[in-house]
Amino acid sequence: MPKAKVNNIEIEYETIGDPISKPLLLIAGLGSQMLAWSDEMCESFANRGFFVIRFDNRDIGLSTKLEDAGMPDFMEINAVYASGEIPKLPYTLEDMAGDAIGVLDALNIDKAHVFGASMGGMIAQIIAYTHPSRVLSLTVIMSTTANPELPPSKPEILMQFFAPVSSEREAYIEEMVKRDSLIHGTFAYDEDQSREYRTKEYDRSYYPEGVARQLAAMAVPGNIKPKISAIRAPTLVIHGSEDPFNLVEAGKDIAATIPGAELLILDGMGHIFPREVLPRIVNALVANSNKIGN
Repeated sequence: MPKAKVNNIEIEYETIGDPISKPLLLIAGLGSQMLAWSDEMCESFANRGFFVIRFDNRDIGLSTKLEDAGMPDFMEINAVYASGEIPKLPYTLEDMAGDAIGVLDALNIDKAHVFGASMGGMIAQIIAYTHPSRVLSLTVIMSTTANPELPPSKPEILMQFFAPVSSEREAYIEEMVKRDSLIHGTFAYDEDQSREYRTKEYDRSYYPEGVARQLAAMAVPGNIKPKISAIRAPTLVIHGSEDPFNLVEAGKDIAATIPGAELLILDGMGHIFPREVLPRIVNALVANSNKIGN
């Protein structure tokens, strides 16, 4: 696969569909490789007239690993924040937003429809207010503004999902399959689908250190709610009613803050893409992209 050289690193990316179609940039979430955007979803978008671009964020998958940055000290990060200062981090979400723009530059794409999930949804929002001329439409799913007034993630899920896990291949895969069952919502859990995904993910690139640095990056810019009110691109916010990480109030917060944003709450969806809701997600994004007539 090709790599985009941007910000002194390399970003692995892949395209699906006809290059003359409408560009759709997909931005994955915390610790997720481009595989999080399934072949089925990407092909569905391509069949609806999009040139789909998915990529590995920095520090994950086959993009550059920032090993020299070391592991973040979260106690120190929290202490600096508590003092009212900005902590020094290996990189920030703004840097990751710059990576995404760099992928578009590598493909000579001036403007794209942008779709971000979870942390990728935060990056997508940042792109929309820092690079508004590059965004045709914005879709954000299972994401947040990091507004401190929002209800927190469910602590029992956080403790189980982010507990230490074995690095041994089979043990890791089986444990992650169990953890996926905690966040899928009320839809029937497809254990085989989760196992297939987690196996591909592990075999392609097992690199937990990058997840920690990406998590630290979410400390800056902090609460982006005051900034997203400047977004003018047609915006669609999709959120699951059963999301345990970013509760449904987070999606409502985004939609209420971005002028003209449309909110789609998917009953029963957690913090994962159940196959049953893919058609609704695709249809909703297509409708939002059509608002610009492009």
